[in-house]
Amino acid sequence: MQLLQTSAFTVIRLRFLACWRRLSYNRAMSSVKLQEFSWEKMIRAVEKVRERLSRAATALDQAGVPYAVVGGNAVAAWVSRADEAAVRNTDDVDILLRRGDLEAATTALSSAGFVRRHTAGIEMFLDGPNAKARDAVHILFAGEKVRQEYLYPAADVSEFEQAPNYRVISLDALVRMKLTSFRDKDRTHLRDLLGVGLIDHSWLTRVPADLSPRLQHLIDTPNG
Repeated sequence: MQLLQTSAFTVIRLRFLACWRRLSYNRAMSSVKLQEFSWEKMIRAVEKVRERLSRAATALDQAGVPYAVVGGNAVAAWVSRADEAAVRNTDDVDILLRRGDLEAATTALSSAGFVRRHTAGIEMFLDGPNAKARDAVHILFAGEKVRQEYLYPAADVSEFEQAPNYRVISLDALVRMKLTSFRDKDRTHLRDLLGVGLIDHSWLTRVPADLSPRLQHLIDTPNG
């Protein structure tokens, strides 16, 4: 009898949770103003990120400020060299700077229309005075930990490869930074690199020993 009561309670609880999640989803959707589906908007969203990256990189290059593109755009740049069909779009523009060059970078980026903001411990340059944080260049500082609990600091800007229009972080440094962060998006990016053969089992001895198990986990679970 007790077992039946427990089972019945479990079923009721699961149904309640399902209803609550459905209601929460419906409330969330009702607060979003949906527009028509549009290929043009999808394409424009990708183009805006590329334009923001190009404008920022050009400004820094012209001002002689050392930097390197990191994050999702760096992953996309590397993946495109192996298989352009495997490139994943990103809405992030992440740039690595030395902290000592921040003021020079501010001058350079301001001349290109960016507005410096410091929010929740994050240094960023909004793409215009009315832009959202999503529409910004986010700054990581070379040789500093992005989060205190991370095992390793970010790479130095000297670890870069020269792309046609910008400097992109070297593959070794990119993999190290992604393994250090190891968030969901980082694991996805690393699987992209694995998927096109840019990294493989041989990298287990190229990354720091305490990051190697993370890479092994991704090799063992290619589909997540």
